Amino acid sequence: MSGEFAILSALLLPLAICAGIFVTSWLPDLREGVTLIGASILFFLVIIIAMKLANGAAPELSLWQAAPGLVFAFRIEPLGALFALVASGLWIVNSFYSIGYMRGNRERNQTRFYMCFAIAIFGAMGVAMAANLFTLFVFYEVLTLSTYPLVAHKGDANAQRGARIYLMTLLGTSIGFLLVAVIWTGILAGSLDFVPGGLLSGVDDLSPVVASILLLLFAFGVGKAALMPFHFWLPNAMVAPTPVSALLHAVAVVKAGVFTVLKVSIYIFGEELLNETTSRDFILAVACVTIVVASLIAMTKDNLKARLAYSTVAQLAYVTCGAMLANAAGFMGAALQIPAHAAGKITLFMCAGAIYVATGLTNISDMRGLGRRMPLVFIAFFVASLSIIGIPPLVGGWPKYELMQGAFDADLSYVPIVLIVSSLLNIAYLLPIPILALMPPVGSAEPAPFKRTGGAPVLTVAAPCVTALLCLLMFFAVGPMSAFLEPATGIRDVTVNLAGEAP
Repeated sequence: MSGEFAILSALLLPLAICAGIFVTSWLPDLREGVTLIGASILFFLVIIIAMKLANGAAPELSLWQAAPGLVFAFRIEPLGALFALVASGLWIVNSFYSIGYMRGNRERNQTRFYMCFAIAIFGAMGVAMAANLFTLFVFYEVLTLSTYPLVAHKGDANAQRGARIYLMTLLGTSIGFLLVAVIWTGILAGSLDFVPGGLLSGVDDLSPVVASILLLLFAFGVGKAALMPFHFWLPNAMVAPTPVSALLHAVAVVKAGVFTVLKVSIYIFGEELLNETTSRDFILAVACVTIVVASLIAMTKDNLKARLAYSTVAQLAYVTCGAMLANAAGFMGAALQIPAHAAGKITLFMCAGAIYVATGLTNISDMRGLGRRMPLVFIAFFVASLSIIGIPPLVGGWPKYELMQGAFDADLSYVPIVLIVSSLLNIAYLLPIPILALMPPVGSAEPAPFKRTGGAPVLTVAAPCVTALLCLLMFFAVGPMSAFLEPATGIRDVTVNLAGEAP
């Protein structure tokens, strides 16, 4: 299979799945079979693309020119391949989980739900494989628009309000800031292509002030990265069903945001220009503040999904922090945080959904004693929590190690302190949940009864167990992952070596 055909197939397959879901909407089993089979084929295609990249090929595809200088083009590089693997792989798990959740909770409009999910994955694939800022921006907006109906899925006033905040914030930041940055970059560089070493680093007359303004526009224009103060859309999106929360907070939406920040840092600015841009220090400070403040807010939340939402805000800022460290270790830590956080956080959200389907409970304070009735769910929650905290042998420890190394390399002593404080706060707001669930109820009270016979559906229990295991397995796979990412995260050294000069 050629690289061009593999890219085109990976892009079009989610749309074909969407059409298949619509055609089979009157047969739920067949409809969901289309989703599962299609998601599995997509993951297989992305693996083929990643293997071609690992073997030295550089798959790319140019479709058509929308206007002079604006070409829909796709090119695979390590960061994009990683994001595509995360999105397509976890879509399979989340699809199994969605079947159990949507049926167990008797949700309405399930066909629309699965169709929007497929279109969202189409947007994620486009973001991951984009060869230039124009293509990335278009698919970034596709992802926003396709997930709006998912956030508003329940249709009540609360869901509609949360969806409006979601849409207005993400469209407002992308059109008000990101689009301006994209146009300005095109004017300055005469191109919007992602270039190893940084597109703007080749602009000789780029002033420090303009570079600083551009970096600010990119950082805050990518609202999906949830940097404060543009983070509030994320907690408000918690009105969505739990499979949607898993999509928003672990798989596609927020990962598209931090992926964009990291890709712009490496391929638009480049390590050298980033280090010379003064606003980098400000954005790094904002990321560190976001990590600590969001973690403190998470501690105050009794609602489980709200606590996990603010945890996500904090954990996403790790990626922005690594990007702004502007060195190889920082870039590597940021890149590894994408799959590490995805596996851990999707597990936590799926556990929250399993608890809700089984008992109807949403508040942590009501879950005392529930762990004895749902042991597998809370074991998976405990394992994922340890990964988020960064405790070996779970994958969440590797990004923090690389970020600390990057901070030491950049001589920024306050960043390791922030990371240590963050880990302590992670312990404070995550571990009490499974511990409380194992404690007996107070007095003669009994744990909350199951609202459905047999408790949580099997698929809503099995799925988080699989992703919790993934947190463990990825810890031992960090070597191959790092080697795969090295051409992107260590781009200066690789470029210099290819030129035949000493690094």
